[in-house]
Amino acid sequence: MRVGTWLGSSHVVMALLLLGFAIAHSGLAALRPWGEQRIGPRLYRILFALVSLPLAVVLIIYFFNHRYDGWQLWQVQGIPGVQSIVWILSAISFLFLYPATFNLLEIAAIQKPQVHLYETGIIRITRHPQMVGQVLWCIAHTLWIGTTFTLLTSAGLVLHHLFAVWHGDKRLLARYGDAFVAVKARTSIVPFYAILHGHQTLKWEEFLRPAYLGVLGFTWLLWWAHPFLLRVTATINR
Repeated sequence: MRVGTWLGSSHVVMALLLLGFAIAHSGLAALRPWGEQRIGPRLYRILFALVSLPLAVVLIIYFFNHRYDGWQLWQVQGIPGVQSIVWILSAISFLFLYPATFNLLEIAAIQKPQVHLYETGIIRITRHPQMVGQVLWCIAHTLWIGTTFTLLTSAGLVLHHLFAVWHGDKRLLARYGDAFVAVKARTSIVPFYAILHGHQTLKWEEFLRPAYLGVLGFTWLLWWAHPFLLRVTATINR
């Protein structure tokens, strides 16, 4: 276990990486209408990916290699059942994180990328599933690792996604107007809130689609490959 000093160099680097990713990702999302008018939706999607994906990869690798930096705030890895809780939370987090992007052909710019106003499937549970998934992922990994570096990383990720909730709603309102206002009234940010208050009803048949099966398969693959990924990233120059 590596124990550094609070706000050591890796903490500062991660904070700057998170800030850079947030500015690039949210900034490009805000500029999407302007950019699509000038270079078209497909080229703008490619530009978005060329900027966002490398930054995300750098973040992931840096996190893997420095996750035990700083103070060890707690140690629960030896407590029976904790590892199972962490994996269950992580699996649930992926179910929220990735089905929000159903149209893989649009993501790859094979089809014309569009902004959609969804109100089905997991959106019935929460209007911002990626935020919920990120919060769950951060809770699971911060619980398991318990270092100041991981806590800092999780705080930065959660803050960015909370900003994205406000920013995303603002962009949808600007694009769809009253149609979004109606959807907003029937959905909720807090999971299951709209359902519990009778504004929304779960329809389980909407979850029978390839995107959800793909996420389950991806989650299993990630669980299987997790030790390998940690070994590979450890070989990369920090």
